Amino acid sequence: MVQWTDFERATIQSVFEKMDYDDVGPAALSRCLVVYPWTQRYFGNFGNLYNAAAIQGNPMVAAHGKTVLRGLDRAVKNMDDIKATYAELSVLHSEKLPGRKKPLLQNRHNLTIVVAARMGADFTADVQGAFQKFLAVVVSSLGRQYH
Repeated sequence: MVQWTDFERATIQSVFEKMDYDDVGPAALSRCLVVYPWTQRYFGNFGNLYNAAAIQGNPMVAAHGKTVLRGLDRAVKNMDDIKATYAELSVLHSEKLPGRKKPLLQNRHNLTIVVAARMGADFTADVQGAFQKFLAVVVSSLGRQYH
């Protein structure tokens, strides 16, 4: 079980309350698909992913980016038991969508970069530490069926 400080809890909740999902979700997933082009193979049904402009303008990429962020809301609301929160989704990722653990790790980094860019000076080292801890717990929970 993960131990959260009061500062970490408050920080994670604050970051997600202020986040513009319509901006951050699509930007983070687009960045992942551009920076790590091999991840595109997991999104073959998304249509045109041939270059950065196509990826950034792809409505399916945008929609899935928002879906990912809405999924993170579940963890924000259940920080004391993130593993149980994602138990079913972990099975889906390991059994029906095999091989997708690494893209989860890559998108975690891209989400951090996009959030940092949007928050600017408010994304201090302490905020970054809490945010990355949160995302690490989420990725571990989603990937636990891979172990």
